[in-house]
Amino acid sequence: MLFDSTVRKELARSFGLAFVVILTIVVTMLLVRSLGMAAKGTVAPQHVLLSLGYLALAQLPVMLSLSLFVAVVMSLGRMYKESEMTIWFASGLGLTRFVRPVLTMASPVLLVVAVLMTIVWPWSNSNSAQLREQFEQRGDLSRVAPGQFQTSNDGSRVFFIERDPADETAARNVFIMNNTEHLESVTTSARGALQYRNNQRVLVLDHGQRNDVDQRNGDKSVARFQQYQVVVDDEVMRAGGTRPPKTRATLDLLVDRSPQNDGELAWRFGMILGCVNLVLLGIGISATNPRRASNWNLLFALLAFIVYFNLINLTQTWVVGNKMKLGPALLALHGGAFVVTMLLLLWREQGARLGAPRSGVVPPPPESPGYDETVFAAPPAGVVIAPASMSTSTPGVPT
Repeated sequence: MLFDSTVRKELARSFGLAFVVILTIVVTMLLVRSLGMAAKGTVAPQHVLLSLGYLALAQLPVMLSLSLFVAVVMSLGRMYKESEMTIWFASGLGLTRFVRPVLTMASPVLLVVAVLMTIVWPWSNSNSAQLREQFEQRGDLSRVAPGQFQTSNDGSRVFFIERDPADETAARNVFIMNNTEHLESVTTSARGALQYRNNQRVLVLDHGQRNDVDQRNGDKSVARFQQYQVVVDDEVMRAGGTRPPKTRATLDLLVDRSPQNDGELAWRFGMILGCVNLVLLGIGISATNPRRASNWNLLFALLAFIVYFNLINLTQTWVVGNKMKLGPALLALHGGAFVVTMLLLLWREQGARLGAPRSGVVPPPPESPGYDETVFAAPPAGVVIAPASMSTSTPGVPT
């Protein structure tokens, strides 16, 4: 049908444009985040692009949902602005008639979102976490950025290391400053190596000295050592049996039910159901007045997306905190959003029907006020009635 194909083509063009813009913005932000992780020593520098790919795959469902929502609002908003919707309404098509072509165009995107949230989301999170854990577990100094002053988690230690080009497992010119409540110590060493002992990262130094200053009375002491050990970071490796829920497969979460796992399921299923509700909401929220110069619909649409997205996160928090169960949480949020969307569509359609004539019905012409109907008899034979502009004294013509 011409109507369905026209709406689908318009939506497809708007979706492609919106997705390219949103993808560019999000990938740029994720690239900055990945570079920051590499600078902090969380991810290996050679794995920045790989980490960026995993992060982009994890955020792809959100980008697709937002792009589809914006495409529906932009396309139908343009039809309202250019009075195309008035023509469709005048031909007998209601606003609910747009649901079928919109869902037809959006069904492949909704299917992709469902696959991403149930399969790709845990896979990308698992690989991203595995990259970080493998980098954290390396016993050499390749995870420590050379030539940079780095601070421990509690901020009490600052250390500086230069990489030894001859041996990746060793470093040279090591500098460590440690501040406690009453003592400040500076440790220097010609060589050092990073090792794991008792689930702690330990920096083993060889042939150096340590200078201590007692801040209470100013006493100073100098000690030389052959070998010295200092804890660089107290973080331990996450055990394999305690994987976070976001890295586990959907079927595993359904089998192993717990508040944490149900919270992750609320997030995954919530994104799928939320994408469907946003598509329907875009049909109802796109109505605008063609006589109005400014169009605030896109701003309202972005605000609605932010509110809905935060409600999904809030629902996940409630499920994790055991304040709500998985089923009631999904039904309360997404079922309520679906009811509100349907009421908005019906309200918009009633307004469109009142504002446009029905198909095939021609309105009667308006009556001319102030004039009475008068029936004039035919003039007698041989009598000509002259117009108002014709002179009444024309010879040979009786008046």
